[in-house]
Amino acid sequence: MRGLVLNQRPLGYEGNPIARATKTNQRDATIVTIYGDEHLGSFASYRLIPKRCSPPSQTWRTFLTNHVRDLVAIDFFTVPTARLRVLFVLVVLAHHRRRVLHFNVTEHPTSAWTAQQVVDAFPDDSAPSYLLRDRDSVYGHAFRQRLKRMGIREVLTAPSSPRQNPHAERLIGSIRRECLDHVVILGERHLRRTLTRYFAYYHRARTHLSLDKDAPEGRPSEPPGPGMIIPIPEVGGLHHRYVRRAEGQVGWSGLLAEPCMVPQTPDDVLLLWIDRGARRQASS
Repeated sequence: MRGLVLNQRPLGYEGNPIARATKTNQRDATIVTIYGDEHLGSFASYRLIPKRCSPPSQTWRTFLTNHVRDLVAIDFFTVPTARLRVLFVLVVLAHHRRRVLHFNVTEHPTSAWTAQQVVDAFPDDSAPSYLLRDRDSVYGHAFRQRLKRMGIREVLTAPSSPRQNPHAERLIGSIRRECLDHVVILGERHLRRTLTRYFAYYHRARTHLSLDKDAPEGRPSEPPGPGMIIPIPEVGGLHHRYVRRAEGQVGWSGLLAEPCMVPQTPDDVLLLWIDRGARRQASS
């Protein structure tokens, strides 16, 4: 009966507003006649509420929220050198705490080399459930077969859509802005050493808004005290980590996170000279 009442449509109903108004009045009168005045409101609300269609599938935000602990991202970026060479850097990023699980540098990336980097990034049984990547041709047959044997499902972004891998893209942007844009890379060893220092600073001291202004490995807060706050140079003086010096301690010796480097090549001598100059400037 409800369907018969609601589906009555007179001639000229679609293009005639007067007919629509007349039809509404006739339908309300029919409802009152059959069900009484107390049921008119329920029929009116049934008529006005549109049908809501559920989305066909979960969104990217829902997927990332549900699987953030089991999701890692992988991506390449290029670095030019002073000798006019182009080096490729591979980074593997965990979404949960924004930790860089693994990185490596090469001049000629291949599918087999990339597959070996995934094995090095996830030893034993630490492989994640999902790996987010783009559609670069370097992720070839050898790479896909290695992931399949490790039990990792690939999540591919749409073609030419770097925004669908936002955490890896933002990490690469931070590496460029905070490190590589201020350093002239001499070679592969120099780049690997520079990135090692930057990632040490990134994990221990660099804060993230998504982590409630904490570092990926946890950054302890300095309790209030009488000691003086002093800067500790990181990444060769590009960045600083601030700590409270204990009373009676002179300078910041013993607080440096970077070990002393023994020069072995001309590049090492140049880097050591740059580091010593930056530390003298920080202590003055």
